[in-house]
Amino acid sequence: MHSEARPLDLTHLDDDARLTVELRTVAAGARRRAGRDGDRQIDTAHLLHSLLETDPRARAVCDAGSGQVARVLGYLVQRSIGYGMEWRGSVEDSGALPVIAGRAAPGWSPSAAAAMRTAVLAAQRRGRIQADGVDLLTALAADPESRAVEVLRTAGLDVSRYLDEGPVAS
Repeated sequence: MHSEARPLDLTHLDDDARLTVELRTVAAGARRRAGRDGDRQIDTAHLLHSLLETDPRARAVCDAGSGQVARVLGYLVQRSIGYGMEWRGSVEDSGALPVIAGRAAPGWSPSAAAAMRTAVLAAQRRGRIQADGVDLLTALAADPESRAVEVLRTAGLDVSRYLDEGPVAS
């Protein structure tokens, strides 16, 4: 249990056993996407984009038969050519999820870092060793001012249902 008590080090996620392989892949994909987009930090929209492309279970929970995931991905793909341009050069920090003082994560927006940490804590509260994509989706939805929630709402999705069905609401 000692390894579970240590803080999540967002700069070394590749071998963190508290994350499923899929969630580690999501984080790596978000890092690459931020770099390609010319962004200094991974934000919640990068995480959402990578999550929906990588994790079929999280994609299914997100969509829940609505057929809107394709629309969400469309907005996310357009990000580099216009949608979300007001985000460029700004730091995402809604303040909705607690960011632990003194644990800034280089290359991560405060909101994205808080979402990853919240996903791990949610899995632990539910008695699971590893956080997965649904934990992350729920953590992203828990921050109503995040870029990820903005994208989901713009696509017409009700993010409150993720909180009702997801791992944080226990």
